[in-house]
Amino acid sequence: MISPLLIALSIVALSIGARGRQTTVVPKPNFVPMHPASSTSSLQLTLVLPPTNIGGLHTALYDVSDPKSVNYGKYLSKAEAEAFVAPKPDSVKAVIDWLGKHNIHPQTVSPSGDMLRIDIPVSTANALLTANFTVFKDKDADVTLTRTLSVTIPDDVEPYLQDIYPTTQFIIPLRPKDPSFQVATPPPKLAKRQIGFCSSDVIPLCLETYYHIPAAPANATGNSIGVSGYLNEVPSEKDLQGFFQACRYDVTTIPKFNIVSVDGGVTSGVGTLEASLDIQYTVGVATDVPTTFYSVGDATATGFIDLANYLLGLDELPLVLTTSYSFFETQFEGTGSLPDTFCNVYSQLGARGTTVIFSSGDWGVYGLNPDGSCNTSTFGPTFPSTCPFLTSVGATTGFNGPEVAADFTGGGFSNIFPRPAYQNAAVESYLNTIGSTYAGLFNSTGRAFPDISARGVNYLTEINGSFWTIDGTSASTPVIASVVALLNDARLNAGLPSLGFINPLLYSQQGAAALNDVTSGSNPGCGTQGFPAVQGWDPVTGLGSPDFDKLLALVMGAQSSDF
Repeated sequence: MISPLLIALSIVALSIGARGRQTTVVPKPNFVPMHPASSTSSLQLTLVLPPTNIGGLHTALYDVSDPKSVNYGKYLSKAEAEAFVAPKPDSVKAVIDWLGKHNIHPQTVSPSGDMLRIDIPVSTANALLTANFTVFKDKDADVTLTRTLSVTIPDDVEPYLQDIYPTTQFIIPLRPKDPSFQVATPPPKLAKRQIGFCSSDVIPLCLETYYHIPAAPANATGNSIGVSGYLNEVPSEKDLQGFFQACRYDVTTIPKFNIVSVDGGVTSGVGTLEASLDIQYTVGVATDVPTTFYSVGDATATGFIDLANYLLGLDELPLVLTTSYSFFETQFEGTGSLPDTFCNVYSQLGARGTTVIFSSGDWGVYGLNPDGSCNTSTFGPTFPSTCPFLTSVGATTGFNGPEVAADFTGGGFSNIFPRPAYQNAAVESYLNTIGSTYAGLFNSTGRAFPDISARGVNYLTEINGSFWTIDGTSASTPVIASVVALLNDARLNAGLPSLGFINPLLYSQQGAAALNDVTSGSNPGCGTQGFPAVQGWDPVTGLGSPDFDKLLALVMGAQSSDF
């Protein structure tokens, strides 16, 4: 094994005489250098060009999402959204010319042209970036990454290139979760409003009863839900049929779903846990809303951005996109503009009318190290829940009485993104309530999450022919997506636009009043009790859980003058 000292000396030697913007990092101690990457091995890198007017895009997003605005619901067209993020022609020319000197021909991988991708040998990457790509091993997660501790962008290119990844970004791919689940038996047939069964396990009837969600099929033209899948997860039509026969026996014709592959994602196989849960509680709750499962073959940050770019390339977007996967935000700290690049693709989706929904994670208030130990220096937010342009979903439990926070639900405050204005009143009220509790362990000025919650415990799910009960924000997230899809159905039938980015609506006084406030429980972790749930918003259950009847009245009758 080559010593870390020799690798460091090699990097210094490569950097001597380099003129331009240099980025140098020190990885966390768990990343151990193994050996220089083979000069002939291939690297796939994404180059991000500066957008023309990203601030204008954010302003437009808030304008079309704020119920007080006269432009509420007047979403941007594909061309309008792309115009905000498209790079200037001189940026494109400068970067293309630079790559051309190295005989590199990039592929455009975003509809607006702000992202280019190159597939080059390590030797070429080292020469291009004055780098020393090295194989690192994460000794805790048993994952290897090919990264460099330093890159240099030449002076004549630097103004025209915002970022290149993955180079100095030490972000491990998603790993399979180990959620709480156990074998179960199919439920008995239940009469409407008979919820004794629901005190222990959950099927769609329980959600319909407790949250007043309609069981009638949706029928609006143009409605849709997209479900993200990673890690070779795939749902099964056969499992969905078994689920409907046992849990939605009121439906005579079992709906189907589509599967689309992105980045080589799998499209067939036996049903797996996460995908089965997500599909059965979107198709099974938002009855007859057309649903597409997007199977993404790349489980890194690149795969998430690729999926968003794939969707942005469509003329007709899914009106809701739900994702039950997350990273820890600490992985993105110190990675330059990558968190903004990640978050900005979701702002484009929202500006075009898509509600983007993510689970808040199942690790409570603390983040975990790759080896499963506690990262106790600060509370650990998840990512991208901390992006201000999407809706983060926590979990509750208890249908036989008032809901309480599920003790695993993720929640807290971002260390990267500042708190958006739509959260100010709700979050300041919470901070005043808890006073100095946990001072120093979280960033009180950061984007706070989650925004909303739903029951997340003991979801009956059929997986490869057997029934299991599953816990997690992976369960509550598709339910919130289904609620939004059914609200969209009513709006579309009334000639109204989809709800799009819903946070400004949820955080309005009227929006909060349409939710069930959850005031008990907390999200403990690593020896602390975590944040407490209180009256109003809290970083455990957000603003609360949905009351479909109240939300329907709000989204069907509200005018900008009412807010």
